[in-house]
Amino acid sequence: MIGAWWQSHRPSTRRLAQVYSALLYNAHLKGFAEGKLYTGNVKALCVPGLNCYSCPGAVGACPLGSLQNALAASGHTAGWYVFGILLLFGVSLGRTVCGWLCPMGLLQEVLHAFPTPKIRKNRITGILSYIKYVILAVLVIAVPLYFGLIRNMPMPAFCKLICPAGTLEGAVGLLANPANEGMLAQLGLLFTGKWVILVLTGLACVFCYRSFCRFLCPLGAIYGLFNRFALTGVRVDPVRCNHCGACVHCCPMDIRQVNDHECIACGRCMGSCAQDAISLRCGSFVLAGPGEKGSREMTEGPGAGEPGGGNRRKAVLLRCVLAAVLAAALIWFNRPEDAASAGQNAPEAME
Repeated sequence: MIGAWWQSHRPSTRRLAQVYSALLYNAHLKGFAEGKLYTGNVKALCVPGLNCYSCPGAVGACPLGSLQNALAASGHTAGWYVFGILLLFGVSLGRTVCGWLCPMGLLQEVLHAFPTPKIRKNRITGILSYIKYVILAVLVIAVPLYFGLIRNMPMPAFCKLICPAGTLEGAVGLLANPANEGMLAQLGLLFTGKWVILVLTGLACVFCYRSFCRFLCPLGAIYGLFNRFALTGVRVDPVRCNHCGACVHCCPMDIRQVNDHECIACGRCMGSCAQDAISLRCGSFVLAGPGEKGSREMTEGPGAGEPGGGNRRKAVLLRCVLAAVLAAALIWFNRPEDAASAGQNAPEAME
């Protein structure tokens, strides 16, 4: 009985990848207990997904916050590292980051799983999906550049004014610890506004699939620009495809065709294709494809079995390596000797 239940309820490989990424990005678990941030050398490195620098568990920087800071400092220094890392993530992964490696994406999908009436994608949601490009142009690029070049001061506008990840992971993560009780006096109207945005975004995600990801997230907008030529993503075999449109119809994102700028490579479309024309690839390597046992389990559906033969052995080996990496990270970032690497809160999360 237990085995049968597990076969029908076990998480997909994509869901495991999302949980794994969230744990790896936030491996400084003792930060939650101490109410302090990790400020070691690793913190200068960007993680692929949206994960707030000010989260007590964060061991790396958010690429979106780093981009805004780099633009604000462009009058003094060139942020080649940030531009280079975004280019690397974009060319290698594209919006596969959104579907597989983003903690905010995982949270949105968990919220959407609550049994409520759902808003299906339509023409209005398709139009709203372009708001994130406006936010990218104005709050992530234009405003930080203006304040950096004209006023000579940093202004990470998106992080400071909107970002629900910063409010939840940074502000709430720090304020939840009794050691930071004194920070409550620092809160003002700006934090109240960001809290309202967080609550409204969470409620929207319950009724509308990945509302923040689809309508507001400028990091997804950046990665979406690379989707067409990214190394990793969902690919359609033009010989097999009969253009029936089942893939677009079943996709909960606002795509017009597979692998366009709104596609997060979740792989749900593979199960809908009667022609077996869709596969998830990394370059020429097929990660999940038509006719492969376990391809549905890898992306969306539970209980479809494991890959067989040599592929199964490779999958087991890969999972062991990843588990070892996560275990090493948890031990390293939570060792007692690392106490000196814990610092104060980041101001943009608390205002």
